Amino acid sequence: MSVATPIARTRCKLLVFAVLTGVAAVAGLPGWTVAALALTCVAIPLAVALAGGVDEVRELLRSGRGPAPAGGLGHSTEQGERFVT
Repeated sequence: MSVATPIARTRCKLLVFAVLTGVAAVAGLPGWTVAALALTCVAIPLAVALAGGVDEVRELLRSGRGPAPAGGLGHSTEQGERFVT
């Protein structure tokens, strides 16, 4: 039985491995450590592609934030006008 992992959790893990790779490179850790972390960063999108296809990889690599609401606190234009007047 297979359980799908939420894409947000996978995106978070990819970000953590990318940051760890950068920190390891800057800190001067052995090359094999940096290479292992970098290969893990490459392997995560490959695994997502094999499991879910190209659309899942696009979802993984795109920003997790959607467009900001135009009405301030999420109010419609009409509600915003009522608050102002």
